[in-house]
Amino acid sequence: MAKRVHQPREDAEFDFILGMSAVPVLAYFTGTWPKAIEPCRAMDLVVGGIADEYTGRLTAVRADITRCPSATERYGITGAPSYVLLKEGVAVAHGAGPMTSTEVRKLLDGHL
Repeated sequence: MAKRVHQPREDAEFDFILGMSAVPVLAYFTGTWPKAIEPCRAMDLVVGGIADEYTGRLTAVRADITRCPSATERYGITGAPSYVLLKEGVAVAHGAGPMTSTEVRKLLDGHL
């Protein structure tokens, strides 16, 4: 995982990162159950690369669904991996499932 991707341990830390970010936040929700592990690990590389590429324009947050249940519910996350682009705490774009870097860029572009 890229150093530019925050990994909150709980909802309060997720909300703190969200509140402190002066730029939009890409919240990337992961899971630890067997069917989610491999797709989420594959997306770690994609999201890490995006975080590096969009430095200064985006804050990336990797939130484990079981550790951040309030955020998961708040943004309507039903599976992992899932993505929400947040501007000032408001969801402006959603994505789900394994995605390529190009697909993640399409999710982001137009909102940044």
